[in-house]
Amino acid sequence: MRKLAAMTACIVLTAAGAVSAAVGGGDITLKNKGGDVLFSHEAHVDGMQLACTECHDKLYLSSKQHAAVTMKQMQKGKSCGACHNGKKAFSVKGACAKCHKK
Repeated sequence: MRKLAAMTACIVLTAAGAVSAAVGGGDITLKNKGGDVLFSHEAHVDGMQLACTECHDKLYLSSKQHAAVTMKQMQKGKSCGACHNGKKAFSVKGACAKCHKK
């Protein structure tokens, strides 16, 4: 009986940990001279109800590929600029403080 109770407790704690874990990759801080950018997977996945596949396997194939992306590249639709173009989401042009924190 004690073994069953212990196993049940382990299963419940494991499930609770999985549920409370951060969505996807959690928050990612991108270091930048213009002010660090905090990317929140939760805001994009839960908040905007985007599927992981909307970015991964299309825009973001590897972290090395997107280690350094310029604002000029984003304004041409690369990286974040693929969605943050003023149509799908707020534009990367002129909205510095929405992403960059000093």
